[in-house]
Parts: sequence; structure tokens; C-alpha cells
Amino acid sequence: MAAKPSMISSGQMGLFAEHAPVPMALIEGTSHIACYINPAFCRLIGKTNEELIGVAFDKILPTEVECLAVFDRVYKTGKPENYTVQGTSKTHSGIFSYTIWPVHADNQTSRVMIKVNEMTSLQENTRSMNEALVLGSVRQHELTETANSTNALLQVEISERKIVEKALKEAQTQLTKHSEELEEIVAERTSELTVTNTRLEASVDFIKKGKEEYRLLLLESQVMQKKLSLLTRQILTAQEEERKEISRELHDGVIQTLVGINIQLAALGSGEVLSLRRKIARAQKLVKDSVNEVHRFARELRPAMLDDLGLIPALLGFTKNLEKQKRIKISLTSFDGVEALGADERIVLFRVAQEALNNVVRHARATQVKIRISKTLGAIQMEISDNGKSFPVEKAFMTKNPKRLGLVGMKERMEMVGGGLTIESAPGKGTTVRAHVPFTSEESK
Repeated sequence: MAAKPSMISSGQMGLFAEHAPVPMALIEGTSHIACYINPAFCRLIGKTNEELIGVAFDKILPTEVECLAVFDRVYKTGKPENYTVQGTSKTHSGIFSYTIWPVHADNQTSRVMIKVNEMTSLQENTRSMNEALVLGSVRQHELTETANSTNALLQVEISERKIVEKALKEAQTQLTKHSEELEEIVAERTSELTVTNTRLEASVDFIKKGKEEYRLLLLESQVMQKKLSLLTRQILTAQEEERKEISRELHDGVIQTLVGINIQLAALGSGEVLSLRRKIARAQKLVKDSVNEVHRFARELRPAMLDDLGLIPALLGFTKNLEKQKRIKISLTSFDGVEALGADERIVLFRVAQEALNNVVRHARATQVKIRISKTLGAIQMEISDNGKSFPVEKAFMTKNPKRLGLVGMKERMEMVGGGLTIESAPGKGTTVRAHVPFTSEESK
């Protein structure tokens, strides 16, 4: 219990309460009407002085009305009392302690003064301090445990770091050792690579020299090929001239001689001796056969019709004679403009036809041959096709094939006059030889 306050007058109480830091109020004794409220009490209640003066105190108090009975006892007895209760103000709740004492006027109690002490702040502060102390203790314990845990972890980390440092030192040692070994290996490999590089350079030089020799040999081969082609053409030209000369000599010399012999023998045959006539008759027959053979040989060497009449008559004479001898059917179609070709072109076409027909007779076993001479764009084409057996064309042109000379001769002859030759052969279709020589419209005029 607080000490009993001394009894003071209402005027003194008003001056004292106005500046008091604690809530204080002056209450009428019997009506319980507030006649004075100090600023601290207004703050506690949360209302202004004007709102509280003249209001019954049971409407103002933040606690239940039990203290009104205390007011009445103090008013009647004139003895101050203290009263503590759990209550709620306008701003917050808490524990409130009321100190009530009488106020005298004219030596008698007329009013009652009440002072309100809020114990909540003190208790809250105390509780806060206690909680802070507890929390501080818990925090201290936690910090201690954390420090211990951290220290343990630090010790583990230090141990691990020592192990890592040791491993690093061992690794560094091994690395140094491996680095030295690697340097030795690199030096050895470098030496080997140097030797290999030297060998490669030598090989490259050898290959370069080989390529250069091959290039030179190729050029030499091409030159020799050109020379061989030129020589072949020269041989063919010389052969053709030689055939022409032999044919002329056969016509002018041998045949005339044989004819003369035959005439002489015919004169002798007019005698009376029968045996002499028979001998002479046999001799005449031999001479006649010889004349026919010489004629055939002369035609094959160089048919006179080729120079006198042209390509088509020469081909017709040759094919007719071949039909009689070999029992093969040969057809020839052409056009008149072919005779406008030069002598060399006509001779080449005749020789190609002659060689092709001889190959048909020798190897193809054909029964029919077709010769077609036609005009194409800028050229004359001769096509010789048969119904005989085929042959591998590419293989026939191989160097080691002894039968290739006739085919090569045909090709060389065509190239001599700026023409070309192609051969197609397939099973069941026979063989077709196509030769073409350049030809312009001006040549046919």
C-alpha cells in the first residue's frame, strides 16, 4: 500500500494536478461527476478536458465500476484507499492502480481525488528485460554452440586443407617428374619427327622428280605419237602411191605381155597337130586365168574406175565382184554430190569401205551388208552395217591385238582428211562402221 496522502484543499489540488505527470481527476462526492481532469488523465483516456468535465466517472473509468464503492467509502470515512485492477484504457490494456483520497472544503469532505498509476509499463519493461535476458542467454548458448560447431568445422577444414596441401605437394612432385619425362619424350619424338620429316622431304623431292620425268615422258610419248601418226599417214600415202604405180604397171606391162603371149599361142593353135593344140589351149587358159587374176589384183590395189569414173562406180565394181566370190548380198545407196569430194577424201572412203567389207567377209559371217552414203550437216557420212556376229570394239583397239592394224589404218586414214571413224558392235545387232569427212555446199556446186 502507498503512503497516505495528506489532506489538501481543492484549490491546492488543482494547481498540483495540472502539472502532475500522472493521471489525476477530481470527483464530486455523491454524484460521481468529474469536475476536474488533468492533462495526463486526458492522455490516458484519449479524450479532451472539455469532453470529460461534467461526465459521470463511471463512464470515464477504464475499469469496472467497483472503484465507485471505494469512492463512496473515502467520501464517507475521509480515509484514503488504494485500489488495483486489470483494466483497459482508450489506448491500451494493462494493470491500473488507483489512489483515492478526500478533498476538504470548509473542514469537511466535499470531493474525492483519484490518481491513476499504470503498472503495465513497468511490468512490461521488466518482462522485456527478462525476455531479453532469456533471449540473450539462449542466443549466447546458440552462439557458443555455433562457435563450437564452427570451431569443429574449422578444425576439420584445417585437417582437410593440410591433407589437400600434402596431396598438392605430392601432385606437384609427380607433375615435375612427369614434366621431365614429358620433356624427354617430346625431345625424342621431335628427333624422330625430324628424321621422318627429312625422309618425307626426300620422298617429296623424289616424287617431284618422278612427276617431272613422267611429264617429260608423257610429252615425249605425245611427240612420238604424233610422229607415229604422221609416219603412218606417210606410209599409207606411199602405199597408195605404190599401189597406183603397181596397178599401172600391171595394166601397161604384165597384162599387155600376157595378152601378147595369148595371141601368139592362138596363132600356134592354128596348126594341124592335135596334141600341140591341146597344149596350147591349156596354156591359153592359164594365161587367161593369169590375166583375170592380175586384173583382180590390180583392182584391189588401185581400181582404175576410182580415178576415171569416181567413188560410186569403184564401190559398185568392188561390191559386185565380192558378191560373186563370197556369196554375200551387198546393197549401196548414195547421192550424186559425193563425187564433189576431193580425190584424197574419195580414196579414203573407198579404202575404209574396202577394209570394212573384207573384215565382214573374214570374221562376221554375215549374209547381208548395207552401205549408205548420205549428206549431214557440214559432212558426208558413210555407214556400213552388217547382220553378222559382233566383237568387242575396245578390246580390238588394244595394242597387243594383232587384228587392230586394219582398224587403226581405217581410223588413221579418216584423220588424214580431217574426218572421223566410229564403230558400234552388239550381240544380235551386228556391226556398224560410220565414217565422216568434212563437206560444204560449195564443194557440191
